[in-house]
Amino acid sequence: MTPTSRDESGESLGRFSRAADTASTEVIRSYSTSFGLATRLLGERHRQHVRNIYAMVRIADEIVDGVAAEAGLDASAQSEALASYVAETHRSMRVGYSTDLVLHAFARTARECGIDEDLTQPFFDSMSADIDTATEFTAFDAEAHERYVYGSAEVVGLMCLRVFLRDENPTTAQREILTHGARQLGAAFQNVNFLRDLADDTDRLQRGYLGDSGRLTDADRDAWVVTITSQLDDARRSIPLLPKDARAAVRSALALFEALTRRVAKTPASTLYERRVRVPDPLKALLAARAVIVTAMERDR
Repeated sequence: MTPTSRDESGESLGRFSRAADTASTEVIRSYSTSFGLATRLLGERHRQHVRNIYAMVRIADEIVDGVAAEAGLDASAQSEALASYVAETHRSMRVGYSTDLVLHAFARTARECGIDEDLTQPFFDSMSADIDTATEFTAFDAEAHERYVYGSAEVVGLMCLRVFLRDENPTTAQREILTHGARQLGAAFQNVNFLRDLADDTDRLQRGYLGDSGRLTDADRDAWVVTITSQLDDARRSIPLLPKDARAAVRSALALFEALTRRVAKTPASTLYERRVRVPDPLKALLAARAVIVTAMERDR
C-alpha cells in the first residue's frame, strides 16, 4: 500500500466504512421510496444502521427474485450465489470487515447492535426456499407460510429492534411487548406485499405464498385483511415503548401499510392478479408528517 492510498490521518478503515454506508444508502434510495422516507424520520443514531440492514436483505432478495436469473444464472447457480453471499455475510459479521461494501456496512451494524446468526440464518433460509420453488408453481400451506414470513420479514423487524434498543434497558415485560410488536409489524408488511404482488408472484415467480387452495377469492382477500389489520394493531401498541427517536419512523411505516391494506381491501381479488396497488406519494408524505406530529406531542418515556 502506498502512502497516497491512505487518508492523511491514517484512517483508511474509516473512509472505507463511510463509503460502505453510502453504498447502503444508495440501495434503499434506489429500491424503496417508502422505507427511504421512513428512515429519514429516524434519529441520527439509528438511521444508518437501519439502512445497512435494508441493503443487506434487499440484495439477498434480489438474488432469488429475478436479478440473478436475468443475468443468466439458472437455479443451481442462484443457489451458489446465495450460499456465497450467506458465507460472506456471516464471515464479515465475525471479523467486522468485508470487501463487499454493503456487507461491510451491515457487519458493522450487526456487531454494534447485537445482530447475530439467530436472526440472519432464518432470513437466508427463507431466501433459499424461493430458489428451491422457482422452477414450478408452489403454493405455501399455513405452516410453510408462517415459517417463510418469520424468516423473510419478522426477523428483519427484530434486527431493527436490536438497533433501537442497543442503548436502552427495557424491563422483561416491555421487551416481550416490543419483540411481539416487531414481529407482528414485519409479518403485516410481508402479508400486505403478498396481496399487492399477487400478479408478479403468480405469473413470473410461480409462487403462491397465501395458501394452497388456488387463486384467491374476495373472501380470501377479506380474511387476509383481517389478519393484517390485527397484526398492525398489535404492532401499534408497542410503539410507545420504543425510544422516542424511533417512533415517528415506525409510525410512518405502519400508517403507510394501513393505507395499503385499505386499498387492497377495496380491490377485487381478480384485479390484484392484474396490477399492483400503490399509495400515492402525496399521501405518503402526509402520513409521515402526521407520524412526526404525533410523536412530537408525546412525552419521553
